[in-house]
Amino acid sequence: MERNDPRSRSDAYGSRINRSHSSLLANVVPWVSIIVASILPIFPIASALPIIPPLGLLMLLAWRLVRPGLMPIWAGMPLGLLDDLYNGQPFGFAIFTWSLIMIVIELIETRLPWRTFWQDWFTACILIFGYLLAGWLLSGGQPTFHSLIALIPQLVLTILLFPIAARLVAMLDRFRLTRWKAL
Repeated sequence: MERNDPRSRSDAYGSRINRSHSSLLANVVPWVSIIVASILPIFPIASALPIIPPLGLLMLLAWRLVRPGLMPIWAGMPLGLLDDLYNGQPFGFAIFTWSLIMIVIELIETRLPWRTFWQDWFTACILIFGYLLAGWLLSGGQPTFHSLIALIPQLVLTILLFPIAARLVAMLDRFRLTRWKAL
């Protein structure tokens, strides 16, 4: 065989053309990862300070910012409903805030012609701050200066975890788009 003969290409390169994805896997992975992230914070031991970040919100932000257009704008409502069952906030808090966050991100995407990771991180920081501040005000507790100061570690940890969540979403995105051979 000649060197440029198409039959001499290895399967490693030839299989990347016209590959077929599992439509079930491509559609389910983002939703399941957000659901698992929403349920995950109930497993650590409870502490007196709010230190555990809202992982479900982080994954929602990461999926929406890393893969724009993948999740529909209405996804905040059902995912927020599930998060409301586990986060300890008044029922309807995550439904409202996650839906509002999805609308805000949609508005930002239509206004900016291009985005970088730093803009996504800044957007996530602003939205995380608003989410935690709204949760602090609407939690039913006494909003005092000391309770606001106690919220700072959770805010900082959540903001610092966003790049890790974005990297995890990128890995999950590669996984959901892998080629699956029919049985």
